[in-house]
Amino acid sequence: MNKLLKNIAVLGLISITLAHISCGSSSKPSASINQMNSMKRDTITFGAGCFWCVEAVYQRLKGVHSVTSGYMGGHSENPNYREVSSGMSGHAEVCQIIYDPQVISFQTLLEVFWQTHDPTTLNRQGADVGTQYRSAIFAHTDEQLRLAQEWKMNLNAKKVFPNPIVTQIVEASAFYPAEDYHQDYYNQNGTEPYCQIVIKPKMDKFLKAFKDKLN
Repeated sequence: MNKLLKNIAVLGLISITLAHISCGSSSKPSASINQMNSMKRDTITFGAGCFWCVEAVYQRLKGVHSVTSGYMGGHSENPNYREVSSGMSGHAEVCQIIYDPQVISFQTLLEVFWQTHDPTTLNRQGADVGTQYRSAIFAHTDEQLRLAQEWKMNLNAKKVFPNPIVTQIVEASAFYPAEDYHQDYYNQNGTEPYCQIVIKPKMDKFLKAFKDKLN
């Protein structure tokens, strides 16, 4: 935690600047256990503004198995982009991240989360305004929920950010993957104006700050 606080203080607010085991399979128990450990995956869902930005960041972290852009936290089923963008569905743009906790910890994923967007602006990230752009952590386990709440409390107590953190921290609900054209967006459309003006500067700072955690 102290390391995170020092890192944030130095870096500033990045985003503001712009196998089953049966009873008969015990002949090689250690191999079976290692195999199962290597297959273990955990899931976390983050909302931090436009999901194109969030996806691009987490795709580059060692230990992240997949990142899927989508919608969570609303009151309607199977929403589409237009409905979410209107604010009427109540969903947030999110990225669901499947990761290997043996390679990358949830603590590291949280550290990246806090440092790559502004968690102090309500329903807004830069020029992207609306409840769909809210800062949110949708926890898939009780441990994730506890850790996220602790980090938020400690960061606020130490006044790491100039304003209080307004990040919503709740249990994960139904996840709806976004349309195909939203997936892998930055990798496929890196020359588009939004990617160059908004995402690339954030990526450059992220890549420098977390160079030891990259693929």
